[in-house]
Amino acid sequence: MENVRLDKWLWAMRIYKTRSEALEACRGSAVRLNGNPAKPAAKVRIGDTVTARTKALRRTLKVLDLSEKRLGAARVAEFMEDCTPPRDLEAAQEKRANARLFKHTGGGRPTKKDRRTIERLLRP
Repeated sequence: MENVRLDKWLWAMRIYKTRSEALEACRGSAVRLNGNPAKPAAKVRIGDTVTARTKALRRTLKVLDLSEKRLGAARVAEFMEDCTPPRDLEAAQEKRANARLFKHTGGGRPTKKDRRTIERLLRP
């Protein structure tokens, strides 16, 4: 295999959960191939550098090998090298931790018991 479509490679390397998500990221200029904005059908070759922006992180990846099929998480390291700066990884971990701390745990509409408690608190 000499080259692979960029959207397929991103999906196979588990950068995006679905291939359509990888396709939309390419169309939305969230992916660069060797420093240039890339289309989904761009060909990835061994030695290329791919920069992909996900929700909280901009990842820089070096292509070591090619695959069109989705790999197990343990095998991904054989096919790519993650060159993302450590400070970016730490910032993304901090964002995830903060998101868990401030997560809204409300279950939607109050139950009958909750309503009675609220009414009891509001009475003069």
